[in-house]
Amino acid sequence: SHVVLAPIFTLFLFVLLSKSFWLEINTVFYLDSFGTFICQGLADTAKKNFGGGNTAWEEKTLSKYESSEIRLVEIIENLCDSSNFECNNMVEEHEEHLEKWWFRLKKKYPDLFKWFCIEMIEVCCPAGTYGPDCLACRGGSERPCHGNGRCDGDGTRDGDGSCSCDKEYTGDFCLDCSNGYYSTLKNETHSVCTGNKLLVMKVKSYLVISCLGKLTGFKANTFLTLCDASCVGCTGEGSDKCKTCASGYIKEEEKCTDIDECNLPEKACIRENEDCVNTKGSYKCVCSEGFEEKDGTCVQTVKTATEPSPGGHDDL
Repeated sequence: SHVVLAPIFTLFLFVLLSKSFWLEINTVFYLDSFGTFICQGLADTAKKNFGGGNTAWEEKTLSKYESSEIRLVEIIENLCDSSNFECNNMVEEHEEHLEKWWFRLKKKYPDLFKWFCIEMIEVCCPAGTYGPDCLACRGGSERPCHGNGRCDGDGTRDGDGSCSCDKEYTGDFCLDCSNGYYSTLKNETHSVCTGNKLLVMKVKSYLVISCLGKLTGFKANTFLTLCDASCVGCTGEGSDKCKTCASGYIKEEEKCTDIDECNLPEKACIRENEDCVNTKGSYKCVCSEGFEEKDGTCVQTVKTATEPSPGGHDDL
């Protein structure tokens, strides 16, 4: 139907340009114009010359018209303004290929863009690739420039595949942070840089202050534990800078403080002969003094009998 054909014709926009015009400044203008005119042409010709009456006859006749030469000619003739030489030249140059696909190949190759632009006239490349041989962009075709920039020539037979990084990132692969940004995540495939200039972090028991993302004494790929242990997200150092409290903590007087599970009304440790010991953010159950863990229960510790001390008196 015309609904199915519309996106196919939209794809045809990207292949109407010859190699000689591919890098022209007005390319974007023509692509947009072709898109508008092709979609409008499909809409205008969808039910042309048919106005209701015999439904069965209309369905049969319309079915033929949808893929007819008449419809194709009507659409092509209205793509460009008669005074626009370059536009008409492009359409004329590739009209034969379009007719071939329209009548003979559209069932076998439903993806017009791939068949025509990539494989037939070799002007385009699949997304994430570039150049004459459609090589993968830096960072890979799935995430060119690791998602932090734009690949030069992406989707075309031009360019060198180099990355133009977003303002937060720098480097050949857009994995490093620019001046004024610091890294919150970095590995071989992903990098996240944010704009705060001062980041307070805790590494085990040591406080490290990172200015402009530069850490002294730590490797670039070291993963650091951010914020206080009582926090889930923070704006700085300490339990009073938590965005929300971690499990086992509660907000009291603007700070995340430890919940003493051992003093709650409902007992945390329910086995016989065991005691509750509170820990930061949690608790643990241990056997009471004089008892030991055995097979999941606390059993009384068996004392080993002491041997008689040397020098004792033998019975007479």
